[in-house]
Amino acid sequence: MTAPSTNWSALAEQAGTVAPMRTLFEGDPDRLAKHTLEAAGLVLDASKNRVDDGLLAALFDLARASKVESRRAAMYAGQKINVTEERAVLHVALRAGRDASYRVDGHDVVPDVHAVLDHMEAFVAQIHDGTWTGHSGKAITDVVHIGIGGSDLGPRFACAALYGWRRAGLTVQFVANVDAQAIDDATASLDPATTLFVIASKTFTTAETMMNAHTARDWSLAGGVPEGELHRHFVAVSTNEEAATKFGIDAKNMFGFWDWVGGRYSLWSAIGLPIALACGMDRFRELLEGAAAMDAHFAGAPLEANLPVRLALMGIVNANLLGARSVCIAPYHQHLELLPAHLQQVEMESNGKSVDLDGLPVSHRTVPVIWGQPGTNAQHAYFQCLHQGTEWAPIDFIAVIDPTHAHLEHHRALLANCFAQSEALMRGKTTAEAKAELVDAGEDDAEAARLAPHKTFPGNRPSNTIVLQRLDPASLGALIALYEHKVMVQGAIWDVDSFDQWGVELGKVLARSIVDELKHGASGTHDASTAALIGRAKKARTA
Repeated sequence: MTAPSTNWSALAEQAGTVAPMRTLFEGDPDRLAKHTLEAAGLVLDASKNRVDDGLLAALFDLARASKVESRRAAMYAGQKINVTEERAVLHVALRAGRDASYRVDGHDVVPDVHAVLDHMEAFVAQIHDGTWTGHSGKAITDVVHIGIGGSDLGPRFACAALYGWRRAGLTVQFVANVDAQAIDDATASLDPATTLFVIASKTFTTAETMMNAHTARDWSLAGGVPEGELHRHFVAVSTNEEAATKFGIDAKNMFGFWDWVGGRYSLWSAIGLPIALACGMDRFRELLEGAAAMDAHFAGAPLEANLPVRLALMGIVNANLLGARSVCIAPYHQHLELLPAHLQQVEMESNGKSVDLDGLPVSHRTVPVIWGQPGTNAQHAYFQCLHQGTEWAPIDFIAVIDPTHAHLEHHRALLANCFAQSEALMRGKTTAEAKAELVDAGEDDAEAARLAPHKTFPGNRPSNTIVLQRLDPASLGALIALYEHKVMVQGAIWDVDSFDQWGVELGKVLARSIVDELKHGASGTHDASTAALIGRAKKARTA
């Protein structure tokens, strides 16, 4: 299983010889064409990266030496590439057509996937046409989805992104935080008689989710829902039928998924039920189709023409060869506001690892920190640092050509800012250029010389621009799948297991013991800081 060793120092040295991007553009009229790829309705312009022809060729050699192609094939074949949990990784099967075939342990899972989708479709139709009612006979007007992590971030983001496709007469909210303020806020103005809760937990034991679920149950009972009628107000996305039925959920109202579906890749499964409720099952199927188009491209396109591969390799350059410690995600569309949060989990939970597939310490950086917010807000927050600070970060700009509103002047200004920011980061401004501008503006030579350093921009700061013609379910599906496959490629190159997440476990285990201490007053064994914090909380509760 040991991966071929990578000479990161040699690659970094080669990257250090690449000419400034200004020079690269001036010296190669074909640069844009070489670095622009298009598939599944998306366009990737990767030309504003510190990469020349020689380094790009070396990167493709790196991908092949890292067995990206064979690992990709293993994933599509349903092999257990999640080696620490011995699980297949087959989220591509969740968006496959009925005529496709994906096998796990010899079993074709596609019919199972479509059986759940058909179950979802029938349920969503009942909610939308009012034939599913609450205990009093009133139609459902509000849905509250209770989950956490992958059972929350993906569908929450997709519902926000597809705001323009929401159905009138039905609101969908999300509760994840164990802070009861979240569920109190969500239910504050709701009527229990017309509210439906979707409890999303594969095992029906997830601590935060079940605490919120029981609070929702108590709220419903206190609001007049008879205990025998809770099944009209609660459904589950889970595989634990016994626990769900004990809770009060009818087994017919459970939507299952499988061990080969990782949490952060699960919005395509029944975890996406709130997306279908918010926007309609037809739109949810379009979301799946968009992702499937990217899946087909990723599986079939050669590395040189492959969008996820190119995006992944530019990330390798920036993180491993140039030393970037973070990546900024800058979507220039308000409805993509939660994209950075979703990608934080997709990328950082997947590749935030420090040992390789053999359990040995890695000798290189793995995933950088993912962060960001929509433009143009970001320009008035932290872009100062990105342009002129000592800490730099590559940026993924996301642009949408067709607006989802009628205010064309706004949209022109939005796109202009998006395109200008990537140009400014690449070009920069020399001190001589800054001084000349000041002189042209009427400053004398001495004042121009004094101010010029403050108006100098180093430039040569990399970015990608991903262009969607429009933000619709299909393009959103393709965009999310693009980043999912980017993660798989980078994980192969870093030789880590991109599909487990043991790092979330230790804090959960410790939290369970501390909960007992806070509740029952017992004392555990802790460091001085943690013990003092627990003591402070106990004292405040007593007071």
